[in-house]
Amino acid sequence: MKLRDGHVHSPYCPHGTKDSFKSYIEHALDLGYTEISFTEHAPLPPSFQDPAPERDSGMRLEDLDRYLLDLSSLKTEYKKDLMIHAGLEIDYIEGFEEETAKFIAEYGPSLDDSILSVHFLLKDGKYDCMDFSDAVFSDMVARYGSVDRVHKVYYQTLLASVKADLGSFKPKRIGHMTLCRKFQHLYKPLHPQTELISAILQEIKQQEYELDYNGAGIYKPHCREPYPSDDIAKEALTLGIPLVYGSDAHQSKDLNQGRELLLFGDSST
Repeated sequence: MKLRDGHVHSPYCPHGTKDSFKSYIEHALDLGYTEISFTEHAPLPPSFQDPAPERDSGMRLEDLDRYLLDLSSLKTEYKKDLMIHAGLEIDYIEGFEEETAKFIAEYGPSLDDSILSVHFLLKDGKYDCMDFSDAVFSDMVARYGSVDRVHKVYYQTLLASVKADLGSFKPKRIGHMTLCRKFQHLYKPLHPQTELISAILQEIKQQEYELDYNGAGIYKPHCREPYPSDDIAKEALTLGIPLVYGSDAHQSKDLNQGRELLLFGDSST
């Protein structure tokens, strides 16, 4: 069986560890992986002010060329043992579609793989990094009026990301679809947003996109399930949407996290 991890971070992540590329690669080989995608958080749009306290949600633009150069060298070094893809996890940010499309047009041709994710939500002119901490999420619940309202806005934004025209190199895989559930055991929604979730899956199917089948949520203490959850993963497979396993590792030891607890492994292989 071929093992693939489609969502891995790197020493270029400003909020992760400084584990080297080789530490990730060697651990992947020890685990029996044959394919891995490094999908570092892309630089945020220049005019966007990162709401994270340390302004560290995305890698620095000045580091991007070096990141790609490092991966190009590693692809050659490990070509007999591991297929390495150079990729990015690109944020969809409401109101910054034009800048994002411009970035993708410039760097998309250099990428082998990419993920489109939603981390930032907008309300009354203020952006929040929704998954940053339970304290940020708590503040959002108070400002939005309820947990359900935060979840609804997240899924609405995610649907907009799937529909957005970001050019021919737009990422074709949607990241951690149910990220709004990261703190669900602290802030439990009353409604599952079933209609919005189904609409998102239908749009993903229509666009012939993939879903990041992300094991990281299983180990988040207030989530304890993958992104997406089992019921949504089943619905996606019923629609014929490929699920691509991603560890979302921000340190090398997190490779393969949650994989054995997923229902389907990786439907794309």
